[in-house]
Amino acid sequence: MSTGPRLRRRRTPSGESRTITSAFERRRPGTRLARTLLNGGLLLFLVIACLGPILWLAKSAITPTQDTLRYPLALWPHGTDWENLRTAWVEIDLKLYFWNTVVIALGSWATQMTVAVTAGYALSILRPRGSRVLYGLVLATMFVPAVVLLVPLYLTVLDLPFTHWNLVNTYWGAFLPAGASAFNVALVKRFFDNLPREVIDAARVDGCGDFRLFLHIVLPMSRPVLGVVSVFAVLAAWKDFVWPLVVLPDPAKQPLSVRLPRLAAVTELDVVLAALLISCALPIAFFLVFQRLFLRGGLEGAVKG
Repeated sequence: MSTGPRLRRRRTPSGESRTITSAFERRRPGTRLARTLLNGGLLLFLVIACLGPILWLAKSAITPTQDTLRYPLALWPHGTDWENLRTAWVEIDLKLYFWNTVVIALGSWATQMTVAVTAGYALSILRPRGSRVLYGLVLATMFVPAVVLLVPLYLTVLDLPFTHWNLVNTYWGAFLPAGASAFNVALVKRFFDNLPREVIDAARVDGCGDFRLFLHIVLPMSRPVLGVVSVFAVLAAWKDFVWPLVVLPDPAKQPLSVRLPRLAAVTELDVVLAALLISCALPIAFFLVFQRLFLRGGLEGAVKG
């Protein structure tokens, strides 16, 4: 028998990973050293690019202005000045703007979570008639630029339909429009689509109603996506500039993103940098607390038994 066809059909094992260097080359000392140096250099570049500005801001926030201007990369050539943090918090009334930002961020988070979770549950689990058309219309709004909606949204907040309330210069007008986030609705719906249907069907067979199914079955399995939406909502509200600038003309109600650029023109550089550091502290802490919820891929809190 001829063995030619068998030789021609030989293939690489499916379990072998395809990389630039082969397994034999990776065992060579020179190749291992080159890969180690390349990976280490790439990691160092990413650390410097990502953490460098934050570390420089932390250093400059407690450095006198003249030292920052003359020696921008030096580590406290003439000592530190921790008084900058107190001056930023007390004398330029940073605590007031910080509180305004927290209120707007919490309101935006609550609004976006309510709309995204309930809409995602209705479109993915309940699936009423016409849900596909409605979902398509929701996705279509993602293609409309936010600048185009600025004037209609302001007119709506200026004279709310049916109630005719004026929400301009109120916290409600600053965070209520954030609930209309098609991205969050699509994100939550896609996550609900991947939930184990056998658990949901078993709960319905046991007599679980829609509200109880949502509260006791779907939500406990959805903590990862709830963490993702929470991080996106808080960070987006914390850094938003255009809408708070338009809807909050009163400086006493404006958040940090609006007030700090205006205060920078009449405030010392070291105090401004200290204020920027304080304004960045809470979002960084919030991210570090909730990072596990959206970095993990598994579904925690699933129903047992």
